[in-house]
Formats: sequence, C-alpha cells, structure tokens
Amino acid sequence: MTIPALREIRRLFKQARITLWTKPDLRDLFTEVDFIDDVLLAPRASWRQTVAAIRSRSFDVAILFQNAFRPALEIYAARVPIRCGYRTDGRGFLLTHAIRLDPELKHQHQVFSYLNLVSAFGQALTGQTWVDLNSPNQILPLSDERRKEGLAFLAEQGVDLNKRLVVVNPGATNSRAKQWLPERFAAVADQLLARGDTNVVFIGANEEVPLAQQIAAPMRRQPILLTGQTTLRELVSILSCAQLLISNDTGPAHIGAAVGVPTLTIFGPTEHFATRPFSERATVIRQPVWCSPCMLRDCPIDHRCMT
Repeated sequence: MTIPALREIRRLFKQARITLWTKPDLRDLFTEVDFIDDVLLAPRASWRQTVAAIRSRSFDVAILFQNAFRPALEIYAARVPIRCGYRTDGRGFLLTHAIRLDPELKHQHQVFSYLNLVSAFGQALTGQTWVDLNSPNQILPLSDERRKEGLAFLAEQGVDLNKRLVVVNPGATNSRAKQWLPERFAAVADQLLARGDTNVVFIGANEEVPLAQQIAAPMRRQPILLTGQTTLRELVSILSCAQLLISNDTGPAHIGAAVGVPTLTIFGPTEHFATRPFSERATVIRQPVWCSPCMLRDCPIDHRCMT
C-alpha cells in the first residue's frame, strides 16, 4: 500500500537516492521497481544494531510510514537530520516534521494516508504541494522475464499452461479469525476444477501446509499444492500469470492486486474499507454483521462474519 507514496517521493525528488527500509522477507517485491534505488533490510537484531545500520548510511531524510514509536526513536538515535512522520503514539518530539494525522483519513484507504504524509512533508520542505492524490498508481512493475519465470515454475509443478490459472490462498498466518472455512474453499476449488479448463493452485506459508492438505483431502478433484514451496520472488511471478486470485485478507491478496491480477478477497474481522487490496480489479467479499470489524485474532463466539 506504500507504492503510490513511494512513486510520489521519486517524482518530487528526482535526483535523490531513495532507500526503502523494510523487512528482509519483503525485499524481493522491489527488485524491478524504478522508484527506489536501494533496500535497507531491517535486521532481526537488537535496537543498537538497527540504529547502527541506519547511521552507517548517512541518510539526509527519513520518512516514516509506520505510526509506531520505535521507528521514530531509531531514526532519531541514528541522527538522521530530517525526520518526517505522523504525530502519533507520543513520538512527535522525535520528529523534525511531525505531521498531524487528519481524522478524515481514517475514513479513507490507507494509501491516501501515506500520500497525505508525503504531500504534507513536501509542502513543509518546499512550500509547495505537488503530490497527486487523485489517481494513485499501485501497480508493481514486473518484467516479461519474471512472468516467464512464473510460467516455467508452474510447468515444472505440473500445471497445464493451456488452461486458465486460479490461485487460492486459504490461510492467514497472523489470524485464525481471518480464515474462511476450509470446506468452503474446498467447494469453490472443486467447482472450478469441474469446468475442465481451469488449474487450481494453492499457495501459502510453510505453517499453512496442514491447512492446505485439510482442504484438499475431501475434494473430488485435486488441486496443485504449492503451499510452503515458493519463495516470495516465485510467488510474485506465479501471481503475475494467474487469471484470478482468491484469498483471505492477507499479504498475497495485496501482491496479486499490485501485479494486476483480478483478486477476490474475503474479509471478516478486519476493516475492509481502509486496508482492502487497492486495485480496480480487486473485489471484496464480506458478510456484514454487527460485530465486524472486531480486529480479533480468534473469534470468541461463532465466527459469523466468515460463515
């Protein structure tokens, strides 16, 4: 969801060297983009090591999309001269440009919160606002070579490339409450396979292998299980080849939308309005119930939002 804001930073500061500070497992998302120059991996290490890694780069400016206290403290301790972020979580005193978070942004998609931050920073720094808030570009560019990699990988796994490809992501590693029922995924996958012209491929993390096996076990026709068998780079390449992605509210749904795949995302306990996959080709499926969004990881009642 930060892609449009990163594009605007590049447009505003054409001559700057832009480094993205992110988690190690997200690095492969940005190998072919033209709006950043480098990736700094946030180490799974101590606070001191993180600060040292940032300080070693001698950055002039840091723009924080995260609203938490710790990232602001880290860039302050790393002595980055210009530090911009929202004035949230009691961290305003650590920032040189502490931007007020407009309450109205809570009623818009998160993409616009990030864009507003870049816009406010640009205005404070230069006295002018040039950020395009009307037509955010969320597309993650991929080369033809990457798509060919995806097709080759799928062929090696037994996927018939002459058929349509539907990718199913039935897990949600950070929340059981966000998972649609296994039997529902099985029923949908069976109906797709019954058409005879469609491949169904399951994806997911290593810890979701038992879930994928549970879904596939009672099915009349078997999908191809790639759960736990792909790197992030391979996953992105696979999704770029798909004609449809069906997913719970989790990372692959956003990746699918970013590479332009028609995406169906099933929402239950989470807020769909602000955090849905941002794409004209993305559709939200949800059952409106009084207790949603609860933002809980486990449902304390009957999981009615997902049944």
